[in-house]
Amino acid sequence: MYLVAIAWMYVVVMMTIAEAASPGGTLLGAFFTLLLYGLLPLSILLYILGTPGRKRRIKALQEQEALAAAQATASANPGSQSGISPDAGGQSPAASQTPRIAPVREET
Repeated sequence: MYLVAIAWMYVVVMMTIAEAASPGGTLLGAFFTLLLYGLLPLSILLYILGTPGRKRRIKALQEQEALAAAQATASANPGSQSGISPDAGGQSPAASQTPRIAPVREET
């Protein structure tokens, strides 16, 4: 990606020098050649091509923050093994369910 940008800037600088050194050219024309053919399009191109890298950095930063928050939660609750709080009901999940079918006794 940067090789193409360097090559394009080389071409633009050569165009700028040719514009400034030619008998019909001016320094103002050379400046606008450098600006409009070189810096402006190249900055837009590098911004667009750099988007995936910026997204990866933002995602990695968010993952690091989430991991730090999880570690802070785990250190605040030393009794629990993970950041998930236990069931606050005080009963095991099987005991809290009501039976749906009544038990049937054998007739004697």
